[in-house]
Amino acid sequence: MVTKKAVQRLGFKTGEYIVYPAHGVGLITSIEEQEVAGLSLELFVISFAQDKLTLRVPVAKIKSVGMRKLAEEDLVRKALDTLTGRARVKRTMWSRRAQEYEAKINSGDLIAISEVVRDLYRSDEQPEQSYSERQLFEQAMDRMSREIGAVNRLTLTEAIQLIEKNLQKGPRRGVKTDAADAEEAAA
Repeated sequence: MVTKKAVQRLGFKTGEYIVYPAHGVGLITSIEEQEVAGLSLELFVISFAQDKLTLRVPVAKIKSVGMRKLAEEDLVRKALDTLTGRARVKRTMWSRRAQEYEAKINSGDLIAISEVVRDLYRSDEQPEQSYSERQLFEQAMDRMSREIGAVNRLTLTEAIQLIEKNLQKGPRRGVKTDAADAEEAAA
């Protein structure tokens, strides 16, 4: 038996976008009560439209799964600033670095995700990435762009363009022209 119930629990409310570390940005569509093995559980029903996925998370498990509200605008600015820094690529085996990148992506931490995007970004002048590097980069870029888009009320395309613009500001990535400087000063 499923009954739709209250609209707010633990500071989260229906109709609100949240970040679920393992899946990215989702929308709380409802808070339901469901009976499981004779126990009554309150569940957040979270929809991830991009993945065509609906998740039911027990209200009591919110802290342990790491679900959080969307980042504040100042945290988004810090994440975008992180992209302009120098890539920090450790000189360890790729398999070890890949595990570290995967852990950062699944942490749900916007700054950690932006570090992965920065470290794995390749401009057109740089050498090709391996398949696994490209996969991790795209996964991090997807998570970051969805959260920044949700916070700044941008389309996914606009969020990706904003991230790429910041990546271009990084050292030895993009060639700055006078026109680009003038355009940036006007913005």
